Amino acid sequence: MKKSNKIGILLLFVLILMACNSKEKHDHSVTDKKEHSQHDKNKETTFYTCSMDPQVKEDKPGKCPICHMELTPVKRDENEANQISLSKQQIQLGNITTQVIEQTQNNVEQNYTGVLTFNQEKSKTFSSKAMGRIEKLYFKSTGDYITLNQPIYQLYSEDIAIAKQDYYTAFKQLEMPGDFGKNAKNMLNSAKQKLLFYGLSNSQIEHIKSNKDVSPYTTFYNTVSGTISEISAVEGSYIMEGAPIIKITDLSKLWLETQVNINYFKSLKIGQIATITFADFPEKSISATVSFINPEINPETRLLLIRFEIPNQTQILKPGMQAIAKLRITGGKGIYIPTDAVIREESASYIWIEKKPGVYENLMVETGIETNGLIEIKTKIPNGQKVVITGAYAINSEYKFRKGSDPMEGMKM
Repeated sequence: MKKSNKIGILLLFVLILMACNSKEKHDHSVTDKKEHSQHDKNKETTFYTCSMDPQVKEDKPGKCPICHMELTPVKRDENEANQISLSKQQIQLGNITTQVIEQTQNNVEQNYTGVLTFNQEKSKTFSSKAMGRIEKLYFKSTGDYITLNQPIYQLYSEDIAIAKQDYYTAFKQLEMPGDFGKNAKNMLNSAKQKLLFYGLSNSQIEHIKSNKDVSPYTTFYNTVSGTISEISAVEGSYIMEGAPIIKITDLSKLWLETQVNINYFKSLKIGQIATITFADFPEKSISATVSFINPEINPETRLLLIRFEIPNQTQILKPGMQAIAKLRITGGKGIYIPTDAVIREESASYIWIEKKPGVYENLMVETGIETNGLIEIKTKIPNGQKVVITGAYAINSEYKFRKGSDPMEGMKM
């Protein structure tokens, strides 16, 4: 009996010992799993990056392979790929503010820079009416002022000499009786028309009647007053019929040509008044009207050339001077935000919008005109949406630091 009791007690002790060992193994297994799970969670939610080179992302601490600074632990952002969460302190330090999106009417005064040029409608080009040689130029420099009836050039021309001789001969035959006199009259009229075509004046033609020796040299005179803007011939050179010799321009009216954004095309009209100022005369300003709108748009710049007619009675303004046209233009309704609110990258432009307090999302947008510190957003955005207007670059920098990439990486407009 005593032996049986001893065996029972021994068996009970063995069972208790086995149970303790099993519990200890179970506890160790649970602890290991918890530690492993916590380690995996930390590994999933934390990475190490460099404040100078945010593209560096490592799973463990160490030094940056680029600048060799100590890597900084950063928690992975659990938001969507193009979103970021910021604390109240970060929002305050980054001076991040938002504005509710709404469409507004755009009435702006735009400044357009251009250069004064010759008014081509006030220019006259003198060309040779006959083949010959330029024997003499009476003016050899552009910029010279020339008055009415001053000599311009002298031409040696055999064609004109023959026409002069025909005129003189016909004039002498007028006194002959019968048909000779009648035929001479027709010849005289024909020769006179040819001389007029060659550019001789009535007084020059009349002078031929009293001059027995017909000269092959003919002097041509100015028929307008103005400034010489171009000289195309030189003394001693032979020219063909129709070749340009000299151009004279009236500087009492100049042109100012500039280019405007195509978005304002519908608001432009002939006769529209602008205020013109000049770089060389800061205190001077005049009113001018739009005299021409080019029907063709530059396909590369998407700009439209317009022209103003500039009064210049005192002729103090000179072609080549820089001028600025201030033109008031009425645009259509649109969304306009501060230019600093738009992040411009090489391949895209985007803004940051507030999805909910402290959470911001980037949105790729198409931009339009810029004026008075504002930029047009052509992309459709629902009214009431909040867009970041200050601190956009601070959000962008934080995004790159955390995620190690550009918000619009791989995306193009």
